[in-house]
Amino acid sequence: MISTMLKIQEATKDAVYDEMIMDLAGHLCHMRNELSDNEFALEMYKYSSCLSAMTTTLVTHAILTENELNDMLEAIKEFNKLGEELN
Repeated sequence: MISTMLKIQEATKDAVYDEMIMDLAGHLCHMRNELSDNEFALEMYKYSSCLSAMTTTLVTHAILTENELNDMLEAIKEFNKLGEELN
């Protein structure tokens, strides 16, 4: 459990300090006074979405083996197919 926790912590840190994520954060800081409140809110949403996606991706890769990841993707595909059939 401790090793898993450490992997999650490291993956989260890597996501926060990812070059693309840091560039987005820098852009927000430098452009804040030039953006309207609505534009700033939209940019914050984009930043948050990117950070969440990056964190999820890195944590998933840190805690799942390749076989487990493939099994999860297959299950998602099956659920999507089932959802389409029900609609």
